[in-house]
Amino acid sequence: MKTYQFRVVVEPDEDRWIAFCPALVKQGAAAWGYTRDEAVKHIREVLEMTLECMLEDGEAILDEGAEMRPASGEQVAVSL
Repeated sequence: MKTYQFRVVVEPDEDRWIAFCPALVKQGAAAWGYTRDEAVKHIREVLEMTLECMLEDGEAILDEGAEMRPASGEQVAVSL
């Protein structure tokens, strides 16, 4: 099992929260929730599914963990 770490941006949007992973936005890594916690939970689930598909397809996964800086957003870890 390997753990991947990614920066996730979570922002309010009218009556809900939007979450996305800049490193995987081309793969569709975005989600939403009615609360911030719900949006973070959903983006973690999306990241898990996205990474599983990438691994199955033999795509390289850039683990941002080594490059993490205290930038805007929060860090989300996914173990597969």
